[in-house]
Amino acid sequence: MIYFSTNKSSIPVSLKKATLEGLAPDGGLYIPSEIPRFSPDEIKLLEGASFNNIAFAIAKKFIGSDISPDELSDMIDNCYTFETPIVQLNSNTFIEELFCGPTLAFKDYGARFLARLTGFFAAEEQRLITVLVATSGDTGSAVAYGFQGITNTRVVLLYPSGKVSPLQEQQLTTAGNNVYALEVEGNFDDCQRMVKEAFVDPSLNKSLTLTSANSINISRLIPQSFYYAWACLQLKEIYGFNNPLFAVPSGNYGNLTAGILAKRMGFPIGHFIAASNANDSVTRYIDDGRYDPHPTITTLSTAMDVGNPSNFARLRYFYNNDHAAMGREITGIAVSDEETRATIRSVYERFDYIMEPHTAVAYHALERYRSTEGAAERAGIVLSTAHPVKFLEAIEKTLDKKIEIPSNLQELMEKKKSATLISSEYKELASFLNGLDQ
Repeated sequence: MIYFSTNKSSIPVSLKKATLEGLAPDGGLYIPSEIPRFSPDEIKLLEGASFNNIAFAIAKKFIGSDISPDELSDMIDNCYTFETPIVQLNSNTFIEELFCGPTLAFKDYGARFLARLTGFFAAEEQRLITVLVATSGDTGSAVAYGFQGITNTRVVLLYPSGKVSPLQEQQLTTAGNNVYALEVEGNFDDCQRMVKEAFVDPSLNKSLTLTSANSINISRLIPQSFYYAWACLQLKEIYGFNNPLFAVPSGNYGNLTAGILAKRMGFPIGHFIAASNANDSVTRYIDDGRYDPHPTITTLSTAMDVGNPSNFARLRYFYNNDHAAMGREITGIAVSDEETRATIRSVYERFDYIMEPHTAVAYHALERYRSTEGAAERAGIVLSTAHPVKFLEAIEKTLDKKIEIPSNLQELMEKKKSATLISSEYKELASFLNGLDQ
């Protein structure tokens, strides 16, 4: 399959080149020339299949002959050694717990697959790949742990100082080995801007082979479609529900974009609720067609604090810049911090279930959507993107309840942080990267 840029000014490339480049030379995001389809018969055959078998079937459609079936199967099995539980809260509300991987966040699904794919392609090319990542928390830790032990790669993480949780920062700054953490005096949008500048810096790209592990990298995005396919097929097989709603915590909109891929591949998905916080640029666009990003606002759901989401470029492309067409498949709902806290409390009181802030945002958005005419009885799946222990302070304050930290995480919190503090000026990032090989 061929991949081309959303900006349409770069030459189409193979999956290998799209993976190793991350961002297209014209600054656009790579997208597949066509989204592969599963026929109804193929979907039927996947009902009752394991998560890994579903993942293999999807990955094979995108990868084609670039990797042999046996190697791809081994890669999938090496990636997904953990469960993907679907918890039923009431008769038609389900939580897909995407936090059972090694870093307790949904980013493990994309980062582990991307790491192995990057390592495979880098070995073929006999090149040292520098993976450059902007993170608002969970992406960085998932990438750091996903790329550990992957030969021919090194990782540079940029995260906004003071704007990630303590546990997230420990995961970002204690991986060591081939992982370098840069603490940026700015916000996530600053980190993301600097990464994009690096990719189009000709002098830097003469000396380094850069790629990204953010969801701007198509090979980070594709595996996130796996858990949408798994969830909707599980709901049909076990509970008899067809075409469920998906409520998606949305910051950089990679998670939602992966859901769109799954739906367009033919998996039985009804409608998406894109749940945002006060950073609601895409929500407003869906409503009125005007894209007017505001400066990033700090909220309780910190990983969603993105003022100008990168994956919006892919969404606009998929819907031909037609906000009304986007709105027929996606409803954007913005949730306040006050509503988020109230949701955490009410879900705990009603179901004895602890939600972290991002999951609570999505749950609240689902409930608000269900208040519209004809939606009350529809089955809904809330994507739970992080384990509650990753946001201990917010949850303990909201519930007035002590949350027990697993022993392995307590050990992590005692490790010494190792990070380089830089400003949000691009020249400081360029200087650091140029110094890596000196």
